[in-house]
Amino acid sequence: MPEPVREDLVDWPAEFGTRFTVFVDTEEEFDWSKPLDRAARGTQAMNALPAAHRRFADCGVPLNYMIDHPIATCPRSVDILRSCIEDGRSTVGTQLHPWVNPPFEEEVNGPNSFTANLPVALQAAKLRVLTEAIERAFGARPLAYRAGRYGIGRATPALLAAEGYRLDSSMRSGYDYSAEQGPDFSAIPNHAFRMGQVIELPFTTVNTGLLRRGGARLYRTLGRIPHGRGAASRLGLFSRVSLTPEDMPLNEAMEAVRVAVGEGLRVLNFSFHSPSVEPGHTPYVRDAAGLAAFHRWWDEIFDLLERLGVRPASLGDVLDAAGGPGRT
Repeated sequence: MPEPVREDLVDWPAEFGTRFTVFVDTEEEFDWSKPLDRAARGTQAMNALPAAHRRFADCGVPLNYMIDHPIATCPRSVDILRSCIEDGRSTVGTQLHPWVNPPFEEEVNGPNSFTANLPVALQAAKLRVLTEAIERAFGARPLAYRAGRYGIGRATPALLAAEGYRLDSSMRSGYDYSAEQGPDFSAIPNHAFRMGQVIELPFTTVNTGLLRRGGARLYRTLGRIPHGRGAASRLGLFSRVSLTPEDMPLNEAMEAVRVAVGEGLRVLNFSFHSPSVEPGHTPYVRDAAGLAAFHRWWDEIFDLLERLGVRPASLGDVLDAAGGPGRT
């Protein structure tokens, strides 16, 4: 994915301040160690979502639930989410997992798990089916989108605009999935930018350490050295940190927040997977101790953000502040 031109970067108004958002990949449970399975559509973890939602709501933090087809077509999950968004600030958006999202015309495999690798007509059909399912369930068309596995492509912005979407959060700044035949986001910054009618709000990745200016190129170089990335992190030279409690140590995430705010990033975009709110569904929360660590991570991060003067933002806050569409 190409680096955005300067004219497309969102110029946040001064009164917007520095804000943060939380996107939740709200999805079915599946075994992360096994091949993808079209029949894996379990939604048991949704039962734990109301309690988790209350913890965020008590901190004044709205959540953007990016739901996929198994969630959107599960009546119990829809009822749970309806109760969550009654806070008036949280929202339901779209997450497309192509392997569990009809129409089913493609083989289930690694490359096809990135939606952008599918024929454009099939991408459009899957997006339409999911968008309409969400509209039927919640009475309104979703405005925000995330491609499962970050599988965005060059055709995606136009497809989203045609369905009425205003914001995408499929890009993971600084990450490269090309070895899996996925997209390469090495050139994508953390700053929001316009893609025609759609705003891109990347999932924030912050490089920390004395050599953090080396960016994606240095990260690739360290990967070619045995234990290079681990050694660089332990020595305080270079770490790549996404803003998520999943596999990102608290101390490193806190430093990443400090660096991002210090370098002038105006919107910090956090994320996690919904099955992580119940032990046993993701590699990140295996047991009760893991769940306690998950909640402690958020408590400490929210405390730091408050001390730094970084306030939570709803999807509506972000869209209002970003203004109208960019160049077509």
